[in-house]
Amino acid sequence: MEAVQDSKTIVHMVGSVPLDNAEAVFRTLAETVGAHMERIPDGETGRRRRWISFINDQLKANPDLEIDTEVPIFEFKQWDGTVVFAVERLKIKDSVEAKDVVYETGYADDAIRNFEIFARLQAEGAVPGHVKYQICMATPLAIAYNFISPNNYDGFIPAYTNHLAAEFARIAENLPAEQISYQWDVCQEVLMWEGYYEQYPGFQDHIFAVLGGLGDMVPAAIDVGYHLCYGSPADEHMVQPKDMAILVEIANGIAKAVSRPVQYIHLPVPVDRGDDAYFEPLSELRLGPGTDLYLGLVHDGDGPGNAQKLAAARRFARVAGIGAECGVGRIKNPETLPSILEEHRRLAQAQPHPPIGNAQ
Repeated sequence: MEAVQDSKTIVHMVGSVPLDNAEAVFRTLAETVGAHMERIPDGETGRRRRWISFINDQLKANPDLEIDTEVPIFEFKQWDGTVVFAVERLKIKDSVEAKDVVYETGYADDAIRNFEIFARLQAEGAVPGHVKYQICMATPLAIAYNFISPNNYDGFIPAYTNHLAAEFARIAENLPAEQISYQWDVCQEVLMWEGYYEQYPGFQDHIFAVLGGLGDMVPAAIDVGYHLCYGSPADEHMVQPKDMAILVEIANGIAKAVSRPVQYIHLPVPVDRGDDAYFEPLSELRLGPGTDLYLGLVHDGDGPGNAQKLAAARRFARVAGIGAECGVGRIKNPETLPSILEEHRRLAQAQPHPPIGNAQ
């Protein structure tokens, strides 16, 4: 099979970066891989370093929620059986209306505050002028599947979605559309597809309805993308995928469910999968016009393997960008960050690279 040729290779950072603050993230990424980037995240530093664990802390402290003693404790296990953490799932108290519960994630506050740093650095020339500020959020289903009792999905998911919509509205009102990009992190949905969580009737349609609504929440003037994931709280997947078939099925469903253009979809590639069998389902990928495919195939210390994976993937699909499987903030040894970024830069540099602009 003849390789599909790409005009450029973009470096995409999923979200988290193991540095102390947003300014350090912006400066570090800009200096190392900024010339290859279209969007740059704030690194999810501080309380967001643990991705959605900080939201679970907030939910447990919410006076309108309580532990659902009718469901067992959920053990969040890696693919090898290691229990990363155990969760007592919550429900909205019977005496409380779901629509009346107040959630305080702080997503908007963080995004607005860190954009000011981004804009200042960009004005100073420390961040390339073509790069947009990337804002990342976990979906309502990520929170529900991990932390909420299945008995309470119907009440919690719409109410929490309304909270995220309000957070996004504040962001859209306060930040310039042409300088920002929005990413929805889709992890627990992938795991639900794999049977990791207890599946419920119509879960596939429900997932696409939610993910489609989240995409359409973002005005067309603002970039939107989706990152699909198998989880990596301890730098290991929760499930090792057989191949990319489920990822492709979900990506195709997102493309159909979202009415507005989607700028990119990011899919993960495990370190030990450089074989054609893993990538072959990409031949069934049906993204909309203008939607870039990014693959999370960059692994530290494996330059030849990273290049092999990209070459294999390009036998089945047009790959516009490369990155890590997930946020690099959860790598086992943060001191390896420079070498990981160098792996990104080297792989991108090895490809033809005209001036940056949205790939069509």
